[in-house]
Amino acid sequence: MDFPKLIKSFGYAFYGIFTALKEQNMRIHIISAMIVVFAGFLTGLSTTEWLFIIVAISLVIGAEMVNTAIESVVNLASPTFHPFAKQAKDVAAGAVLVFAISSVIIGLLIFIPKWL
Repeated sequence: MDFPKLIKSFGYAFYGIFTALKEQNMRIHIISAMIVVFAGFLTGLSTTEWLFIIVAISLVIGAEMVNTAIESVVNLASPTFHPFAKQAKDVAAGAVLVFAISSVIIGLLIFIPKWL
């Protein structure tokens, strides 16, 4: 195992995370996640409920990062408008929306019974 190369790859990954944080939508997801985590601590979620919350948050943030990567590659490959480029970007954004809506539903299913 090449330890210096492994450390370098972690550096690239962390740089990717910090780069994604520059995106407005990513900051919205992070702020939303922080609010949910704070509400979770106040509500006293079970371990299983935390598991679902953490998975939901991770999927949304991961999907947003993949969406950002796809948008960057599409912009590089097709600097002028092309219907296929638009389609790729729209589908990637739609995937994030599916994860975000699912996460909201998961959150509602977990929090509403505890708050009522």
